[in-house]
Amino acid sequence: MPRSSALDAKALLALGPERLTELLLELAASDPAIKRQLKLAVASSSSPQDAAAQVRQRLVTIARSRRFYERDQRQPIRKDLTAQLDAITGPIAQGDPAAALELLWQFLELGDNVLGRCHDSSGLIGDIFREAIRQLGPIAAAAKPEPLALAEQVFEAFCHNGYGVFDDLIQQLSEPLGPVGLAALKQHFQQLGEQPVPVPPREQWQQVSYGSGGPTYAHERAESSRQWTVKLGLQAVAEASGDVDGFIAQYTAEQQRFPRIAAEIAGRLLAAGRAEDALGFLTRATPDRSRWPEMAWEHAHIAALQALGRSDEAQTARWNCFARCLDGSLLRAYLEQLPAFEDVEAEQRAIAIALAYPSLTQSLCFLLSWPSALAQTAELVLNRRSELEGAQYEVLGAAAEKLSKDHPLAATLALRSIVDFSLAEARSSRYGHAARHLQSCGLLSKRIEAWGDIPSHQAYMAAIRTGHGRKSAFWQRMQELGLS
Repeated sequence: MPRSSALDAKALLALGPERLTELLLELAASDPAIKRQLKLAVASSSSPQDAAAQVRQRLVTIARSRRFYERDQRQPIRKDLTAQLDAITGPIAQGDPAAALELLWQFLELGDNVLGRCHDSSGLIGDIFREAIRQLGPIAAAAKPEPLALAEQVFEAFCHNGYGVFDDLIQQLSEPLGPVGLAALKQHFQQLGEQPVPVPPREQWQQVSYGSGGPTYAHERAESSRQWTVKLGLQAVAEASGDVDGFIAQYTAEQQRFPRIAAEIAGRLLAAGRAEDALGFLTRATPDRSRWPEMAWEHAHIAALQALGRSDEAQTARWNCFARCLDGSLLRAYLEQLPAFEDVEAEQRAIAIALAYPSLTQSLCFLLSWPSALAQTAELVLNRRSELEGAQYEVLGAAAEKLSKDHPLAATLALRSIVDFSLAEARSSRYGHAARHLQSCGLLSKRIEAWGDIPSHQAYMAAIRTGHGRKSAFWQRMQELGLS
């Protein structure tokens, strides 16, 4: 049977331009998407104005559509939007930045429309609009719009941000807005904050939800949404302006005592060279140390201590936090600050803490990330094998992969834990993985010389057959691998 010709660039070029043109026209006649792509490519090669006209027309058509895209139907609209954005930010922006800026705004206005008509839990469609936001700053800088007019556009977009497309808008446009535009934008948000939502007569109140605090009405939700928009807008303006105090002012005194918010504030104060103020906010928001650490607060606290030259306190904070959560980045920073030859002993003490850590999964996560702790990881798996949680198959799978070369018995225990969980819980979607894990166990068993009190591979397989012999779907997977 003759081999089919390879379809690559070289083979296509050999067809010649005339034959390729004929084929493209045939495809375009039967596929509207290809036809649009070819028309856009031709227009882009002709002039920025022709390309802009094509994009403008297509954006209007997309806006008029009412089609809903299910999860498996997103690819066409994704490719269409990407093609329009590439044309705007490519040939049109290079030849006519002002036209590109106008089209990019038109493109972004599609955000709520398109995202409201598609299943986008993965964020693939939203990412296209977020990329458009990132492109907005350079294109606006090249187009040089009037700052006050740009501030109006930014304000309107930010206030109608149903799907979070415009979250980073102000930061991205801080340069073209400049001091004049940012000041105008701040004034717009302040004026919005001073305009309360009208309250209709009580008989016209519309209940929209009911929670523990009682019913919530439409005008109350509108007021809450307005306040939130004002707060976020003024924070974004303050951040773009380098106004740390303006950023802080958007939080109440009570909110400033939340560890996460205090960490946000401290980060900006540290960047502004105000370490003492940063530590003050953090101290007033010290979290409950008996619980899981507030990592943002911990990192900000350590940074503030270090910035103030309180290195010993910073080191103590690093070590104590590591001991509570096994954060490898904190341990690395701690070891880097130690004098020569002291780091080895400290590293061993840290590994000992990890080996005795209450959560075996957390301990494994740390040890697997620590290159010199492979032998201790094997020791942990062997000594605490009764605590292995097969549901944590990602962690145990990674452990088995790393341990398989030098520690086959520990690797086997990790894989067996996953298999036991899959079969005991009848997770049929995991049967294929379980069969492959057993195949790996068989290979590992050939390199295990001493099993101790751990059942051999043959004994373990016999127990599997006795306990789960009726799980036909699993044994079918085993048969496919030649293991039945």
